[in-house]
Amino acid sequence: MRIDTLGTAGPVHPRQGQREATRHADAELVRTADVPLRDLNPWPLTVATYNVHGAVGTDGVFSPQRIAQVLREIDADVLALQEVPLGGTEQVDVLALLREETGFFAVEGATIDTPQRRYGNAVLSRYPILAKQSLDLSFGSREPRGALDADIDCHGHMLRVVATHLGLKPAERRDQIKRLLQAFDTDQAPVILMGDVNEWFMWGRTLRWLVSHFEAAPAPRTFPSRWPLFALDRIWISPRQRLLQVNVHRTPLARVASDHLPLVAHIDG
Repeated sequence: MRIDTLGTAGPVHPRQGQREATRHADAELVRTADVPLRDLNPWPLTVATYNVHGAVGTDGVFSPQRIAQVLREIDADVLALQEVPLGGTEQVDVLALLREETGFFAVEGATIDTPQRRYGNAVLSRYPILAKQSLDLSFGSREPRGALDADIDCHGHMLRVVATHLGLKPAERRDQIKRLLQAFDTDQAPVILMGDVNEWFMWGRTLRWLVSHFEAAPAPRTFPSRWPLFALDRIWISPRQRLLQVNVHRTPLARVASDHLPLVAHIDG
């Protein structure tokens, strides 16, 4: 069993040693979230991926409140976020604000982590996040990249969500996808890979490898948000038959809040 409940007695998680440093902080974060529960059957579930561009909109205005408004518009159960300011002495902790605004559980995966600036991926969830792991996908001297691997308990239905943001160079992305696919080590729960894959070419090797692992999925255009031309943001799920629908969230607010539009998917159990 891959999942280990935070803060409770039970079998030792195979990643326990890697996660121990952040385990108690994550558990406290989970316990204090104010989660609006609905019924005991989470299906169908709505998930979304959103590159929030540091909460800076296409008008150049820094506004985490606009990002929070877009998240309320989407009304997803699980959100994978990229380019999220995570605090530090020189910047606002946008994830803390989004967590407060949504009342969701939240975990982070910093790719830049200095006293002045923390920045990276995040997962927000209506349902408890039992465990998380940050995967380092950095490549040479390029900008640090990573993936955030979160285990979510949807009323006893286990869901594994991997939120990622890949690099800008083809060789960088190929290396990152190889490492990312090696991390999918379980078939005991649905696996959802969401994020900004930065792949501009439909038949690039990065996408071919992902499709061979997850099977093809709809990929509507999300970037740039005002006039979308490229499908940079993607959602894949294994097994593929759980994926019901994928669509872009296009509203006047979403077009200005970030340079990416959110991508939304509906999945079944």
